[in-house]
Amino acid sequence: MGTTVIPSSMEMEVSKANGDSYKSEGTALPQELDAGALFVLKSQGSWSHCGYHLATSIVSPVLLSIPFAMSLLGWTAGIIWLALVGAVTFYSYNLLSLVLEQQAQKGQRQLRFRDMARDILGPAWGKYFVGPLQFAICYGAVVGGILLGGQSLKYIYLLSRPTGTMHLYQFIVMFGALTLVLAQLPSFHSLRHINLVSLLLCLAYSACTTAGSIDVGNSKNAPAKDYSLRGSREDQILGAFNGISIIATTYACGIIPEIQATLAPPVKGKMFKGLSLCYSVIAATYFGVGISGYWAFGNQAQSSFLSNFMGGLNKPLMPTWFLLMTNIFAILQLSAVTVVYLQPTNEVFEKTFADPKMGQFSARNVIPRLFFRSLSVVLATLFAAMLPFFGDILALFGAFGCIPLDFILPMVLYNVAIMPPRRSLIFWVNTLIIVASLVLVVVGGVASVRQIVLDAKVYRLFADM
Repeated sequence: MGTTVIPSSMEMEVSKANGDSYKSEGTALPQELDAGALFVLKSQGSWSHCGYHLATSIVSPVLLSIPFAMSLLGWTAGIIWLALVGAVTFYSYNLLSLVLEQQAQKGQRQLRFRDMARDILGPAWGKYFVGPLQFAICYGAVVGGILLGGQSLKYIYLLSRPTGTMHLYQFIVMFGALTLVLAQLPSFHSLRHINLVSLLLCLAYSACTTAGSIDVGNSKNAPAKDYSLRGSREDQILGAFNGISIIATTYACGIIPEIQATLAPPVKGKMFKGLSLCYSVIAATYFGVGISGYWAFGNQAQSSFLSNFMGGLNKPLMPTWFLLMTNIFAILQLSAVTVVYLQPTNEVFEKTFADPKMGQFSARNVIPRLFFRSLSVVLATLFAAMLPFFGDILALFGAFGCIPLDFILPMVLYNVAIMPPRRSLIFWVNTLIIVASLVLVVVGGVASVRQIVLDAKVYRLFADM
């Protein structure tokens, strides 16, 4: 922010098309934006586009781990926690949106999470805490997405060739190549049509998974339904906190300000509509997959839930075409999710290496964009191939990253920026959520570290898992 540039005719046209509403909302004019905000976070979207971005950033194939999380919690605790986290995150993201609107009305529209922290909590919070934390979480999600995409491709390969000899890293490279192409899309706004397709795809594979679970659960080959918690008392307690962290992570976003930045002014009320669309999708997918999957497989539900459909001794419980179709839906949607979480990285690159005085598609800006975006995807693919146990590490990131960004910071920012009365209900609800979330950070972190230690014996670079 604060970089002075001469607006191009295109930018002036965008400003005119918006009725010069930048000025009417106290928003920074286009010529005051740095290249990252100007090129990547274009403020041209509608509330429906915002809903597509939100749905893609939250509803991903990671939701297929919900039956496993419920197996660690049991029926009552699992359903209650699934509903409670949904309600808290919807509330949290709405608070964040209200703070962004209030700041815009004061003449300071914030386009990034680190901008919010800098302006409301102080420069050090944005530079040394929120910025690095968000970057690590989002780039970790990219690495995890490429890994999960590679695993899904290998799953499809083994469906057709059970004795095939190709290794996991080869499939990770294939998915990384697809990500490399999609990463070149110039702005967050340019993903709107891809994210609409992504929304439909997540509904499709969730419906397939739910229908498959119901079919298997009612078939003669149905596994014995055991809903008891496994292991010793210590294992059950730590497992329950691990399940809590998994469900909390499935609702995580971490890029709410960046998504709201894509809205064309005036933004008031648009984010609530987008969130309502997103959480309608969440209600249809999370509860359908979680309840049907846990009902069908009980405490045998696996963390990669589609593996349950493979059955024992390589005898799939569902037709091969059904498993193939479900995986293809999941892979295609995962490619959109991965590219969405590349946006904070892309924005940092544009801000650092692009020249806002030049056109977005000038050679001066296209060449560094192509180089640095490609480099970030290549490195993420390398990390995914080297560390196929990255899921355990991502769970640790979830405890120490997603919960602070999505459960704690929105409450702190609202209490500091809006300053509700200390005796008001909203102040104490926010404070209660902050305290409970801090406990989850500590206990969830301990449970995640314990799981990494338990799995350490099978860790090796480029493992074929």
